[in-house]
Amino acid sequence: MTQTIGIGCGAGFSGDRTDAPIAVVNALAARTEPAFLILETLGERTLADAQMARRRDPSAGFEPLLAEMLRPVLADCLRHKIRIVSNCGAANPKGAAHLIEDLADELGIAKPKVAVVLGDDLTADLPTLPRSPWEGEPEGSTIPLDKVVAANAYLGCQGIVDALDGGADIVVTGRVADPGLALGPLRHVFGWAADDWDKLASGILAGHLLECGAQVTGGYFADPGLKDVPEPDNIGYPIAEISADGSIIITKPNGTGGLVSERTVKEQILYEIHDPAAYITPDAVLDLTEVAVKRISENRVAVTGARGKPATDSYKVTVSLVGGWLGEGEISYAGPNAEARARLCADTLRRRLSRRELAVRSRIDLIGVSSIFDDDGGSLAADSIGRAEDVRVRLAVDAPDQATVEHATQEVLAMLCAGPAGGGGARRRHVERIKTISCLVPKSAVSHAVEWR
Repeated sequence: MTQTIGIGCGAGFSGDRTDAPIAVVNALAARTEPAFLILETLGERTLADAQMARRRDPSAGFEPLLAEMLRPVLADCLRHKIRIVSNCGAANPKGAAHLIEDLADELGIAKPKVAVVLGDDLTADLPTLPRSPWEGEPEGSTIPLDKVVAANAYLGCQGIVDALDGGADIVVTGRVADPGLALGPLRHVFGWAADDWDKLASGILAGHLLECGAQVTGGYFADPGLKDVPEPDNIGYPIAEISADGSIIITKPNGTGGLVSERTVKEQILYEIHDPAAYITPDAVLDLTEVAVKRISENRVAVTGARGKPATDSYKVTVSLVGGWLGEGEISYAGPNAEARARLCADTLRRRLSRRELAVRSRIDLIGVSSIFDDDGGSLAADSIGRAEDVRVRLAVDAPDQATVEHATQEVLAMLCAGPAGGGGARRRHVERIKTISCLVPKSAVSHAVEWR
């Protein structure tokens, strides 16, 4: 039996560096053990945006950068038998699979065997699905079905296992739990049983360490003088070496920047963990309380001690709903007395919204004075009068319709001539808002399927 496999992560979110998979694939190709490339490109907001994109264009709705990520590495992956597992399908897994086939034709390589995991999209079934209330749901309330964009369950890894067992070169999924991208290959290679809780927990932990890409190799970590990261412009994305007993080593490709240290690994372990003793995923509940992290050598860190508990009997389902429109407008003030001019601009905008009786929820930030730590009422800015000489005024408004937010942000453009002296660099944008709610649905009401291309 194979004792170790290598799983490299070439993307941690939609919008990640498209050249990141190259070094990962080169490193995996130099190994002798079975190897997998995972591309994790899906978040709750990303999926909601993808659903909206598919509404506008039925051929869209999958990861928009997929071709850019795969074009440099697809041929090498197939040549070296590095199988690809990705949730790049988002709202349109079949569309992503079709793009991969077209890309193979473009590159002049043999058509890969692509499997598509389906079953997460519960939109059509939502009206009749049994479910738990979502957090904060008023007693007796119902989901406003006329506003629903999509409903997606966080599937486990079984569909990925089935696809790999069937010989897939590439597995495309929609919404699966992020750690499942790694757990699926581990169950496929090692034959771990679906109720071997400790082994599953190790695979979930490996997937959790990989799922954010460079975040475990020095990305989102640097703090100059306190936590220095070499060559962040050339940061290496992670590779996990996982043994049949569930032990994990996190490393990265040679010759790349970034770093793998006990601190980077610990930060990623704790990322998005609500209860270290009970990190719930569809496949098992991960207990992190006995996990040990130890540096082996430069850029090699061992992780052991994951413990598992039985999986729950429900799936988390995220329901995406139309949520009105968001409008933003910005304008800059610089030089002597810039802060006073920016404050006058902000006050004028508030008065204009009131004078025009625009029914918007609004917020105004003085970027360069206070914005990140302020509240919607601007109380921090009111108490922090200083002498900033480079200030950007940002107006954000929320309303049910597009026209109202456009009227509101037009007031920012008007500041170019009707506002304080020296305003410049005005811009605005308007986007339809999507809000999400989450609930639990019995696993017995949901099923997955694997479609072969």
